[in-house]
Amino acid sequence: MSSAFLVDLLLQVWLPIALLVAAGGLWARFRQDPPADRLRVCLNRLVVDVFAPPLLFALSAQAHLDAQMLSVPVIVIAGILVSLGILYPLLYHSPLGRGLARETRAAILLAGAFANVLFMGYPVLTFLHGPMGGSYAAFADVLASTPLLWTLGVWIATRLGHPGGQGHSLFRTVLRLPPMWGFVLGFAVNFAGLEVEPLIQAAKFMGSATIPLMLFTLGLSIPWTDLRPSRPVLAAVAVKLAVAPLVVWGLAQAAFGELRAAQTAAVLEVAMPTMLMAASFADRFNLDVRAAALTASWSSLLFLVTLPAWIALLN
Repeated sequence: MSSAFLVDLLLQVWLPIALLVAAGGLWARFRQDPPADRLRVCLNRLVVDVFAPPLLFALSAQAHLDAQMLSVPVIVIAGILVSLGILYPLLYHSPLGRGLARETRAAILLAGAFANVLFMGYPVLTFLHGPMGGSYAAFADVLASTPLLWTLGVWIATRLGHPGGQGHSLFRTVLRLPPMWGFVLGFAVNFAGLEVEPLIQAAKFMGSATIPLMLFTLGLSIPWTDLRPSRPVLAAVAVKLAVAPLVVWGLAQAAFGELRAAQTAAVLEVAMPTMLMAASFADRFNLDVRAAALTASWSSLLFLVTLPAWIALLN
């Protein structure tokens, strides 16, 4: 990996990400109207309901659909299940999780399993693969991460996160997600071969606000005044950024042989930091918001180191 490549990665990917996260942190520190927690919830709702659906419509409408593209969500699903399979016994059946409240265990488990495949994956993969990288991120999000988060993730939050908790109507929850419908409509347009280029460009323009808003929200979520992580949080970060991606990399090589661009992109998606919605998701289901935010914060910070290593490893 050349120094010029690292400089480009720094300037084109990390600099805008860092500035937006810092802006969120400065707002939380110096602006109290509206309070950071309330603003974070509002911005998340705005992104999910207004800006993410057209972005996913545009990306899925333009994607080249083939077996390579569909291998991306398969690998990402494997990554989520591997992370859960490693973290569950650590948090629930080992000394590492002893003494933790159910709400804390569930928050760390979810934060260690679900990656930031769209909001962080999109800028990273478009830098590496051009426009096709955006499609990889969209398929990873809507065919893997989002359905599992709002089904299995909701089950974990409600059943494991609370004594005697009861699950929500998972099917109804997924159907109420506007990003899912944006992706489905884009997929339908793509499959039908319809020429709607002006609509796609308009949707892409509208969805361009998605990534900056979510990175700003990450800055709002980070507990800047108390960043000391617990051992369970550090374990979840290690699984998220290193252990699970290594396992999935080996599984992908066993399943596909020599990895092509789509598969290496999928492994990178597994190695992404914790989902940006970790704190908001924990807040919505009455889990430990601070534990979720700490996991998201440390995984995002350490991703500065692990991303170049993964790029070099995957060549």
